[in-house]
Amino acid sequence: MKINKELMKGSTSILILSLLDRKDMYGYQITHELKKLSKNVFELKEGTLYPMLHSLENEKAIESYWFDADNGKRRKYYTITKAGKKLLEDKKSEWQTYTEAVNSVIGGICFE
Repeated sequence: MKINKELMKGSTSILILSLLDRKDMYGYQITHELKKLSKNVFELKEGTLYPMLHSLENEKAIESYWFDADNGKRRKYYTITKAGKKLLEDKKSEWQTYTEAVNSVIGGICFE
């Protein structure tokens, strides 16, 4: 099932930060992992991913570095910063509050 773009808008940064909190990744790897972990529900296009990565870099939530892979390809990796970890925790808390409120209204299960 495809998710409405408007719903995705507000959750893109928390998804990216959550992935980078697990390990450093390059752009394609982020999109691939997100698609895999979400069982094909979340598909980020380059036109969404890279502006978000640049925005998170400008906010000092992530940093990037270049790495030469064994196959000779040079890839730009992204890593979460201390400020990014704090932002992620804040966003997780905000997300929990939001989902609890939505579930209360639509009759879903609330987290405790």
